[in-house]
Amino acid sequence: MTTLVVGASGATGRRLVDQLLARGEPVRAILRSSEGLPDHWHNNNQLDLVIGSISELSDAELLEHSSGCKAIASCLGHSMSFAGIYGKPRRLVTDAVRRLCAAAAAQQPEQPLKFVLMNATGNRNRDLNEPISFAQHCVIGLIRLLVPPHADNEQAADYLRRRVGQASTCLEWVVVRPDTLVDADAASDYDLHPSPTRSAIFDAGKTSRINVADFIASLIVDETLWAQWRGQMPVIYNRE
Repeated sequence: MTTLVVGASGATGRRLVDQLLARGEPVRAILRSSEGLPDHWHNNNQLDLVIGSISELSDAELLEHSSGCKAIASCLGHSMSFAGIYGKPRRLVTDAVRRLCAAAAAQQPEQPLKFVLMNATGNRNRDLNEPISFAQHCVIGLIRLLVPPHADNEQAADYLRRRVGQASTCLEWVVVRPDTLVDADAASDYDLHPSPTRSAIFDAGKTSRINVADFIASLIVDETLWAQWRGQMPVIYNRE
């Protein structure tokens, strides 16, 4: 069955589409623009492209695009421009998660759909005891006030953690938390942890986008890996 990838035009989203296709998985990708797409995406019968901003798609269209999918992966993020950071929609990721979860529930699937949300290590998993220093607490508080995308990331994860929860019959979820994102040509070894092992502010690690894509794709196709991490917010670091 098909995986719906939201934010497929982004740097990580593109890599996720490629990782899924390499595993023989059909993909339906929602992306803002068709410009600059990889050549192998064109006329690929395993790939269904939906061009348009997710915030402008109607609920009926989201239901249609998610219909028949076994998994949904969100690699949505705000554009790193002044308008992208401080303009509308300020709750781009949270609103997309909420609406996609509603679309999944409306399908009344026989088996719960998988939902994977790409997030960040600066967002704590409040289901666990993840202590941070007073200095980091202050800095994160300022970022939350001054950089709206950070608050959006927190609220999106909280929607899955608190509103969907652990007992939904329609949806199971994993929130993937990479540290500082970097580019790499190929996947490498990486480490997974239930919580950060270093400060996201004062001792940040690195995570290549292709490693994030590899982990998300593996979650979607590997039932054992999914069972290990469902309902959790694993942190992923490149292995040093």
